[in-house]
Amino acid sequence: MNRTVKATPAPLVRFGRAAALGLGVALGATLAAGTHPGLLRPACAEERPLLVVTTTEDLAAIAREVGGERVTVAALCRGYQDPHYLDARPSYMVQLKKADLFVQVGRDLEVGWAPGLLNGARNPRILLGAPGFVDASSQVQVLEIPASVSRAQGDVHPFGNPHYWLDPANGVPIARAIRDGLARVDGANAALYARRCADFEQRLAAATARWRQQARSLDLAGMKVVTYHRSWSYFAHAFGLQVVDVVEPKPGIPPSPNHVQRLVAGMKQGGVRLLLMEPWFDGRLAAKISRDTGVPLAIAPASVGAEPAIHTIFDLFDRQLALIGQALGETRP
Repeated sequence: MNRTVKATPAPLVRFGRAAALGLGVALGATLAAGTHPGLLRPACAEERPLLVVTTTEDLAAIAREVGGERVTVAALCRGYQDPHYLDARPSYMVQLKKADLFVQVGRDLEVGWAPGLLNGARNPRILLGAPGFVDASSQVQVLEIPASVSRAQGDVHPFGNPHYWLDPANGVPIARAIRDGLARVDGANAALYARRCADFEQRLAAATARWRQQARSLDLAGMKVVTYHRSWSYFAHAFGLQVVDVVEPKPGIPPSPNHVQRLVAGMKQGGVRLLLMEPWFDGRLAAKISRDTGVPLAIAPASVGAEPAIHTIFDLFDRQLALIGQALGETRP
């Protein structure tokens, strides 16, 4: 499979659980000295914002909504990178060592790199089970949990599809999980986090109503689409799209020529109206499939930060729907 990740000079490597933990020990050895042994924030915490480190920019954007001026937020994976794969750098462990709160997507999305970084950071405040650890999926209704898992199925996620941030409604449980985490490590400001979370929920509900109206104007409900990777299930669920096939039938495994041939034939005969993919995949195959079938291709950002103008969750869904509209020939602003 060809994956394109911008601005990443070192090779991308995905590690297994044991290898990720071993990497964290090796890279984090120099960070061990002087690590605060307790789970409480330092005494000077009231004089500075909390440091929140998230695995993705989507989580970072929501953390800023909930935390406001009380937090400084850093994301490890950039929005133009595939979050399944990240070059594990010692600088990430420096950030994690100082963090008051760590927020991950979970559902094994970051299993190849986050555990090693956490172990190497030697910060007990943000380890699994500690007050400063947040799994943002904890309150989400997760889709596509497999009944069984085999490596023959490809790089499957045994705990369900982890791309849940692509349904705008899931911004609410994500924000609430972050709110609860902030309240655990900074109880004095729990009421502030609750107010900001409630305000975010109201603004998100208004925006979601607008996005759904836009989806109706594009006639997305019931529209048959093919996606490159199984990333768009939540987006499809939110706006009524019907995902009928994927270019990458086994996650993490390049499609065979036979699969592509079958896919093209099925798209020609099955009334498929859109091919949807993320920008970090090699678009040459998708472009060829689009040409061979006459089905328009929309290369849509899957994360905040994927483009310079996408700073918030609101920007993300605005941009996604605009690009889909353009691909479908929509000319209205």
